[in-house]
Amino acid sequence: MSRAHLFHLSGDAVAGRAAQHLISVPDGAVAVDAAGVIVYSGPYDQLPQEYSEYRVLDHRGGFILPGFVDAHMHYPQTFLCNAYGGGQLLEWLERCIFPGESRYSDPEYAAVAAETFCRNRIAVGTTAAMVFGSAFPVAQDALFEASVRHGLRIVSGRGIQTVGPSSADALITDEDTAIELAADEVLRWHGGDLTDVALVPRFSLSVTRRTLTALGELYESVRGQGVYFHSHLSENDRPVTGEVAAVRAAYEVADYLDTYDGRFLPGSDKGGHSLLGPRSILAHAVHCTDRELARMAETGTSIAHCPTSQLFLGSGTMPWRRTVAHGVTIALGSDVGAGDEWSIARVASDSYKVHMSEPGADAIALDPAELLLSATLAGARALDRADTFGNLEVGRHADLLVVEPARLESLGRSLEWAVRADDEQMATAQTLFALLLGLRPEAIAGVYVRGVCVSERA
Repeated sequence: MSRAHLFHLSGDAVAGRAAQHLISVPDGAVAVDAAGVIVYSGPYDQLPQEYSEYRVLDHRGGFILPGFVDAHMHYPQTFLCNAYGGGQLLEWLERCIFPGESRYSDPEYAAVAAETFCRNRIAVGTTAAMVFGSAFPVAQDALFEASVRHGLRIVSGRGIQTVGPSSADALITDEDTAIELAADEVLRWHGGDLTDVALVPRFSLSVTRRTLTALGELYESVRGQGVYFHSHLSENDRPVTGEVAAVRAAYEVADYLDTYDGRFLPGSDKGGHSLLGPRSILAHAVHCTDRELARMAETGTSIAHCPTSQLFLGSGTMPWRRTVAHGVTIALGSDVGAGDEWSIARVASDSYKVHMSEPGADAIALDPAELLLSATLAGARALDRADTFGNLEVGRHADLLVVEPARLESLGRSLEWAVRADDEQMATAQTLFALLLGLRPEAIAGVYVRGVCVSERA
């Protein structure tokens, strides 16, 4: 059992109204049974007698948060953070990413990357993640094996490319091979205690109509097993030469989303099965139309919001108010490596800044509870696992972080000496805000998945 200040969101919290569902317990306790399930969460002085004999880890002066959920990150870009390509998305992919990802065909290189990837996740408190995988099965095996060894939750799938520029030649397979490899990955890694598989085409420009047809057929056959779908959507809208314009031109569709919705024939006519649904996560969604947002909400498809990488690549800002108004689940993604921050807390900081800077009436100062929601419970929802993790409610698995501000002088002193409002609700929000924006790996004293301290394995 751990004792500290608890911060989390109740299970019915939704974007736009998160503050009403923030749970703050200044002297709280979380009791966990032998199976790693939370059996008590609340004030320490109300701890039931049946748990009074539990060993207490006293972290008073510190905080307990749900583990962070990263809804979009790239394993084959582990060593490509801050890669300079002298351009926006498409130039960066061709000059930096495709050559860098090609190195994962080397088993030794892939193994080092997988180990580094897991250690970096633990350092920043990311307990669950949707991970864009490598094109190479040997590298994917290394990733899944390292994740299990470190006790981390992961959903991943090999990056599927069937067309592309010459710099991506090593990553490209024919359609039949792409489907065979994806199906094999599902058979070998999906449904493990910590591992699940997604079908992951890089984006619509990296596949063909034939690939999308085959992916739709494969997804229809495995959707009932809980397999995921993951890709990119509407990240770059540079006029004429940007991603959105290129997709519309290549497929002759009205909207980018149509290509994932089985409507990839000219005029957005139906050509195959939809890839959208409750276990589908699309990264970015910066330049979506209202029609696209409505369709994502209708199908239960989620958005991985990646403000840090959008700044890095000059992609623009996902419109917060409009996206929330459509009812789409918004979870945070680091997008390592265009995202040069592994920490979801730092991504939350960027989220606050970019939405404060939206033009005119679109600007919004996100409540700290909204930031915590998008960093934790919303990510669990995007993974369709909110009944398993994402907050500190009884019955959830104990995926959590212990934060001790005293380990980091800048954070500790800020929390100790900062002025707080007289209003208790505002004062609580100010404390949570300072904690999230000031959080660095040095202040994380423990990272737990299902009650097991995975930071001891790193």
